[in-house]
Amino acid sequence: MSDLSKRRLKLWIRLLGVTRASENHLRDYLRVTHGTTLPRFDVMAALYRRRDGVTMSELSRMLLVSNGNATAVVDRLEGDGLVRRMPSESDRRTVFVALTAEGVGTFEALASGHEAEVDRLFAGLSEADIDQMAEILKRAAKP
Repeated sequence: MSDLSKRRLKLWIRLLGVTRASENHLRDYLRVTHGTTLPRFDVMAALYRRRDGVTMSELSRMLLVSNGNATAVVDRLEGDGLVRRMPSESDRRTVFVALTAEGVGTFEALASGHEAEVDRLFAGLSEADIDQMAEILKRAAKP
């Protein structure tokens, strides 16, 4: 292996470490500060982007999780009055899920806190750092 190859491997490991540490911090933040979980936040974020609702299959694909995982989170959110299920008018097997008005308000409060926490996590990065990293990551993502 070349020296450059080894450096790329070390970079990959560092990227994973930063990602995992950041995600763990945000999990703890959501749990401690808001009494919720990252999967609940992720489901609500996906539904917030698609206010008209999505099928459970679409939601699973958007989140890159199994239908069972998405269903379990949606069940709890529905029990809390934050989402509603609506049967499809054209296909009785299809169910749409969307945020309720309460869910929209709850998510907006969560999202505001989440954004502030991400801002704190990366406060050591300047605007130029962010621009440079974004450009590098765009190039790196292309095979």
